[in-house]
Amino acid sequence: MKILKYITFAFLPGLLLVSCGGGSDNETPADPIAPVVLDPDAASLVFPEDNTECNEGVINANDETKSTVTFEWSASENTDSYEVKIKNLDTGSITTATSTTNQKDVSINRGTPYEWYVISKANGTSSTATSETWAFYNQGLGIENYAPFPAVAINPQRGSTITNANTTITLEWSTSDVDDDIVSYEVLFDTTEAPTTSLGSTIESYLDVTISQGITYYWKVITTDSFENTSSSELFEFRVE
Repeated sequence: MKILKYITFAFLPGLLLVSCGGGSDNETPADPIAPVVLDPDAASLVFPEDNTECNEGVINANDETKSTVTFEWSASENTDSYEVKIKNLDTGSITTATSTTNQKDVSINRGTPYEWYVISKANGTSSTATSETWAFYNQGLGIENYAPFPAVAINPQRGSTITNANTTITLEWSTSDVDDDIVSYEVLFDTTEAPTTSLGSTIESYLDVTISQGITYYWKVITTDSFENTSSSELFEFRVE
């Protein structure tokens, strides 16, 4: 009896070790690895084409002043949806449309100049990518000649602050016309937000002006074609330090 007692006692630690070495059902599982979300690429615009007349819109049956145009672009990589921005260049108002494909039907005014671009978006990231900006005229009833597109400031860039030790600077702008018959530009240049001082007309898309340090200048360009159609640019401004 004494021997059996010792044998039983000798095996007991081994039994305890086996019991303590087992796994636990309460262990916390490792967090799964979050998938990598790639930033979207910029789309390439297809239609309406840049600096052209759009004549493929479908006239709205209930309002002949509007037509529905199918905006198209090339699908971009890593993109789940698109936001189309369409700016009326006559009024400055912007229409926003969304799509999960590479096209979108939008009703817009006829006989009106527009700019448009596309923003690519992806689920799971706030990063976006923006396409180029194109301009076009939406065809209107009986229009044989279109006004030029409003001029765009090139130099100085809109809202910029420049350091200039000289007393002059060259204003530069660009514009285009569906009919390619621009004949002149008139530049309004002033220190007020509603410039009224005309610097006269020029056939060039640049003009030297006199400036002084510590002043903010405002300017706009009025473009005229051979049919005397005109377009006025947005207000540009820059500050001289």
